[in-house]
Amino acid sequence: MTQRQLGEACGVSQGTISNLEGGHIERMSVRAVRGALSRLDADLSLQVFWRHGVVDLLLDERQAGLVRVTANILRGHGWDVVPEISYSEYGERGSIDLAALQAARRVLLIVEVKTELVSIEATLRKLDEKVRLGPTIVRDRFGWQPALVGRVLVLPEESTARRRVARHSAVLDQALPQRGRSLISWLRSPVGPLAAIWFASPTTGRDHKRRVVTRSVMRRGETGQSDA
Repeated sequence: MTQRQLGEACGVSQGTISNLEGGHIERMSVRAVRGALSRLDADLSLQVFWRHGVVDLLLDERQAGLVRVTANILRGHGWDVVPEISYSEYGERGSIDLAALQAARRVLLIVEVKTELVSIEATLRKLDEKVRLGPTIVRDRFGWQPALVGRVLVLPEESTARRRVARHSAVLDQALPQRGRSLISWLRSPVGPLAAIWFASPTTGRDHKRRVVTRSVMRRGETGQSDA
């Protein structure tokens, strides 16, 4: 496809496409860049970096809420959780949403939290990068070397996210095959590899604890047994 053909398909000039091809996106609107890339079956991902990590995540309340809920559940299963670990290793830069740690077992869990699954390829590629760099980051910052590294992609428990995962099941079931009970079982006793998708309900940690207590009381009522 020539620059003129792509421009006509996107409704912009050949000069605009030339700017994009030359890397001069500061001369273009974000809408124009996204429009041109979508015609090439590509996505645009923007991240703002500062000395404390990725800014756009801090501005997204929904993202922050899902991160908070996930962290609370992990802590409830006995994990130490460190949010927003920024890194710059060998030219690769980014931020780990949540690093869940069990130093005694030398286990690291890399948690990627997404409120919307836009680009499957970009998400998996970035998650691979964080899992690969994770042991070095933990060693340098916390002084111990993980022997086991798991990965989990957290998505909101909603129909849109589930439909998106189902639509791309051929890729996601291979890259992140574990779900539900196998994930929870691993969180309780991390043995062997973990590559999972976790659909988390975007509620507060207090709500989660209340549901756990309610289920426990119901089980005791149904079976007549204590939780001891």
